[in-house]
Amino acid sequence: MEERKIVRNRSHNLVLENREKMSVSGVEHVTSFDPSIIILVTVQGNMTIKGSELDIKKLNLDDGNLSIHGYVDSIVYTDKQDMGSKGKGLLGKIFK
Repeated sequence: MEERKIVRNRSHNLVLENREKMSVSGVEHVTSFDPSIIILVTVQGNMTIKGSELDIKKLNLDDGNLSIHGYVDSIVYTDKQDMGSKGKGLLGKIFK
């Protein structure tokens, strides 16, 4: 069975309402999720959302849309290649 990769020119948008409701478009993958941190891969790079009582209300990877409820403390973007070194620890980063 041949895998086909669909290339889409998706835009990436972020709407945050009162630090409690968040909508994100251009989501490709949810890497990690718990009530205090959500790590996403978007078309514009990796996104880390930190907060409390975070909950994914809607996720549609076909459309690339995500809806989050909870209190958002921070949103951080990193380049896609930077995530490869995350989780390796100090020695893994030193001896690339």
